[in-house]
Amino acid sequence: MKTDIHPTNNRRVIFEDKDAGVRFLILSTVKTEAKGTWEDGKEYDLYSIEISSASHPFYTGNEKVLDTAGRVDKFKKRMAASAAKK
Repeated sequence: MKTDIHPTNNRRVIFEDKDAGVRFLILSTVKTEAKGTWEDGKEYDLYSIEISSASHPFYTGNEKVLDTAGRVDKFKKRMAASAAKK
């Protein structure tokens, strides 16, 4: 292995999938200000995520539209405007 290429600031972080209500405790270098308590009673940094293996359609088999930025609505408006011009 090469030396001095791996980060030294890794620590345990709770990743929380708010949609699925699932939390994972893993090593990460992600920066966050939020704190959360894990099952062992200790406090760790907390990072919220939109999608994980617990909520991703590939793993769950359930298809759903995840539209956090209104992209689907913007696309539909563009398509409607384009169809109106024709």
